[in-house]
Amino acid sequence: MESIWERIRSARLSPSPTLLGLLALCLVSLSQFIDLPVINRIGLATFDTYQRAAPRPYDDPPVRIVDIDDESVRRLGQWPWPRDEIAELTERLASAGAAVIAYDVVFSEPDRTSPARLAERLRADGDDQAALVVGRLPDPDQTLADTIGAAPVILGYFLTYEGGTQAPPPSVGIALAGSLPSRVPTFSSSINPLPELTVGAAGTGFVSTVGDADGIVRRAPLIARQGDQLLPSLSLEALRLAQQAGAIMVRTSDASGQRGGDGGDIVAVRVGQFEIPTSGQGEMWLHFTAPQSGRTVPAWRVLQDDMSPEELQRAFAGQIVFVGAGAIGLRDLVATPIEERTPGVGVHAQMVEQAVQGVVLMRPDWAPGLERALLLLMGLALAVALPRLGSGWGALAAVAGVLGVYGLSWWAFRVQGFLIDPTWPTLGLAATYGTVTVATFFREERRRAFIHGAFDRYLSPEMVRRIVADPGRLELGGEEREMTVLFCDIRGFSRISEDMEPQDIIQFLIAFLTPMCDVLLARNATIDKFIGDAIVAFWNAPLDDPDQHTHAARAALEMIATLDQLNRTQPDLADTPWPGEVKIGIGLNTGLCCVGNMGAAQRLSYSLIGDTVNLASRIEGLTKVYGVPILIGSALNAALPGFATVEVDRVRVVGRKATETLYALIGDETVAQTPDFIAFNAAQSALLDAYRSQNWRGTARRIKTLRSSATRFGLDTAHDLMISRMTTYRKAPPAPDWDGVHSASEK
Repeated sequence: MESIWERIRSARLSPSPTLLGLLALCLVSLSQFIDLPVINRIGLATFDTYQRAAPRPYDDPPVRIVDIDDESVRRLGQWPWPRDEIAELTERLASAGAAVIAYDVVFSEPDRTSPARLAERLRADGDDQAALVVGRLPDPDQTLADTIGAAPVILGYFLTYEGGTQAPPPSVGIALAGSLPSRVPTFSSSINPLPELTVGAAGTGFVSTVGDADGIVRRAPLIARQGDQLLPSLSLEALRLAQQAGAIMVRTSDASGQRGGDGGDIVAVRVGQFEIPTSGQGEMWLHFTAPQSGRTVPAWRVLQDDMSPEELQRAFAGQIVFVGAGAIGLRDLVATPIEERTPGVGVHAQMVEQAVQGVVLMRPDWAPGLERALLLLMGLALAVALPRLGSGWGALAAVAGVLGVYGLSWWAFRVQGFLIDPTWPTLGLAATYGTVTVATFFREERRRAFIHGAFDRYLSPEMVRRIVADPGRLELGGEEREMTVLFCDIRGFSRISEDMEPQDIIQFLIAFLTPMCDVLLARNATIDKFIGDAIVAFWNAPLDDPDQHTHAARAALEMIATLDQLNRTQPDLADTPWPGEVKIGIGLNTGLCCVGNMGAAQRLSYSLIGDTVNLASRIEGLTKVYGVPILIGSALNAALPGFATVEVDRVRVVGRKATETLYALIGDETVAQTPDFIAFNAAQSALLDAYRSQNWRGTARRIKTLRSSATRFGLDTAHDLMISRMTTYRKAPPAPDWDGVHSASEK
């Protein structure tokens, strides 16, 4: 038999934790050369967090957006609008003194309302005279073309990978310092504006903007390529026209004196007095502002004379104006690090704002090298020091290293405008720490295995494991948080158990409780305990559940539906006793509770206490009185605005001074929108108003009118109870200050 000393000695022959940590560090370093989408997304998410924490300050730069929003579509008609309306919009902006009017809209097809088209239809119908009259009307496309020719307008076009249509040539030349960029996106075709519109335009630019793999737009392309032709974006062309600048200068890495990039990487784009650093693909990293209402003017305000000429001049004089579609149905909405959904035209506007403000946000070509150096140096230091420091101090050292990397990254972003990704150095530290710690643990575990086995003879292995893993589990106490509590009970269980054998009762409870728990667990509930046939469950602990209210409501409704199915199927099963039609009552309540490990020093239980719990139990008991399957408290009802809930009564339960308004949970959002429920809910509210104003005759009349609806929605028993109370009140009227509250202790 192997001796204790032999086992300890064999453990010492295991590979060095430091060596294993260095191997893990090398693997991470080699992985950095591979383009791993998951890691890239983590880095991009980090940069998004920086932007949300420190968005670009907005100092009202000379950039405005005219938004074709939902309200504009509602007021002016569905999109696309007639071209004469676009012409009017253009003319008003030009008259207001706009320096540039850039359309993030592609007018690629003739106006569908043009007289020529209408005349063709009339001729096809045989009405030549009407066709002649209509054909003489002004052509909206020509009207727009004339307006564009008289205004500083830039038109947008889409770039695509299918087809062979040539994009409009740039209005000015694009000078190249260095070799032709090789990493710029190259397109084979385009969707262009109508030629008659393009002829008079002051410039054209592509509007194609593609987000990252997660769909978020973080960069704005400034330059694209079709064949050997370089093309400017709409925003870049707008910035050029606003300055009346000449050629656009594109500088690549082999002409910049920089190192680390490919020969065909774009380094910067210069237009007029502005030089914009870019990525190798010719994209500008965007530093977004927080949402700014002053940047955007709805299109309807310009077209419907909502703004006076003076207001138009104050809003647009000397401004670079982008016109785009922000209406939801027009599908030009994008996600940014700041907003989940914003009009795509805002990307063009923010690019110009950033250039005008001189805000530089870039990822330099030396950034990957710096990140790799940090990974190796910090990982090497941790791998050497960790066995000497131990797991505790080693963890502090690793955390300090991670915080240092993120601090450096944040400083570079906030002060220098550099995007330094802390992800790879953090992964190197994590891999090193994890590998060294695990290797040390297993080496020490082998040396302790024999001794640990000896202790297992005297203590429960499970108890030992729990105590060693987390001694804090043995501490009494809890935390206060808002929670939703459910009590569920079988109706008439005493009668059911009286008629069944003990073994059959157990089988019945298993058949009942199992699907009920499946429903609760599927809706993120924590099952607290079983009290005979009753179930106690809660939401929002131990893990946070921001949807606790809707989860609880849906779970209760699904429990009722599941029970209906069990009542249909279980009686036909010979192996499971089922006592006829089983009914349950469910009480739900929301409020503050104390949740945690509770009990005695000898026995602990993770549970919750508080007035919210007691009230939930009382509410469940009142389902018997009112004859409804689900009753909820007022706090939960307020958190379920879309659900079908009906006020039932105001009560004062036993042991509680405060009153509570009870609501019956009838169904989900679909039921709440049905005409029958809406009508019944309104009638029920009127009934309760009459009852609480002691209008007994009016109340009785309303109850009679609602009899069939009350039966359908399960409130017939509640109405019968109200009739019984009114009979008593007629003989002994309540006090003049009676507020309609019923004491649950009353017989």
